[in-house]
Amino acid sequence: MLVENEFEVAAPLEQVWAHMQDVPRIAPCLPGAELIDVNGDTYKGRVTTKMGPVKLQFMGTARIVERDEAAKRIVMDASGSEEKGKGQAQMRVTSTMAGSGNSTRVKVAQDIQLSGAAAQFGRGMVQDVTSVLMRSFAKCLAEDIGRSARGEEAAPREAVPVKGFSIAMQAWMTAMKRFFGRLFGASKA
Repeated sequence: MLVENEFEVAAPLEQVWAHMQDVPRIAPCLPGAELIDVNGDTYKGRVTTKMGPVKLQFMGTARIVERDEAAKRIVMDASGSEEKGKGQAQMRVTSTMAGSGNSTRVKVAQDIQLSGAAAQFGRGMVQDVTSVLMRSFAKCLAEDIGRSARGEEAAPREAVPVKGFSIAMQAWMTAMKRFFGRLFGASKA
């Protein structure tokens, strides 16, 4: 399934481009992510989510497969397996950046394939949860770019599991806004 998100960072394009390539620095901005090993453009890590009593932990590898400076596009392939289950996840993430005045517009397209327990969630829920996670990532990224511009080290971040209830509530609100937007948008047509 293809999930697309877009966000804006209040920093110049070249600064965001350079920052997005520093995977060890930005990985902690992704809720539930923990970077374990780095070998060139290959990264090993763990992603943890918790939905009530169910805890899903994926151990996997991500690799930058394309870096296009002219187009300001980074493509990363990732795959992982549940540590205590039979679930599998594969994803191709394409991040494209474009200048927008003094800011940078970042588009993220995720082509996701899930199996096992994680696949039980519907497409809409996966999209809504991904949107919530991207908002959190974007906020952290903007704060971290500010720190970097001031010559400061990255803020220490713990790989705290994504909390299902909190994310689910935010995703539910996103779904409700989309539903009412369609309902009222359709009645105006």
